[in-house]
Amino acid sequence: MAQFIYRLQSARPEMLSLCPTADEEAVMAEHFEYLMRLAGSGSMILAGRTLNTDRSSFGIVILECDNEEKARELMLDDPGVREGVFLSELFPFRIAVTPRPPCSGNRQ
Repeated sequence: MAQFIYRLQSARPEMLSLCPTADEEAVMAEHFEYLMRLAGSGSMILAGRTLNTDRSSFGIVILECDNEEKARELMLDDPGVREGVFLSELFPFRIAVTPRPPCSGNRQ
């Protein structure tokens, strides 16, 4: 299993400092449900976001899956990405330190 991280930024930064539109709110609810399903399936290690509300704000999702193609598919299936509420970028990633043992036996 390989690890990947995808970074999310609001496509409309004002959404963070002002109120989201009704459409954005609906998509963000779907986004959260999607992340909960990924967590339940074991594909997601963690997800979270910075608490600042300016243009530098971002969220991350750390995935563990077979390959980059699958990670990209999971990122693009995220309702927030699919519906254009978030801009996203995928990176290969490796957790170096964690209080829990690594899922795979790889220690590189």
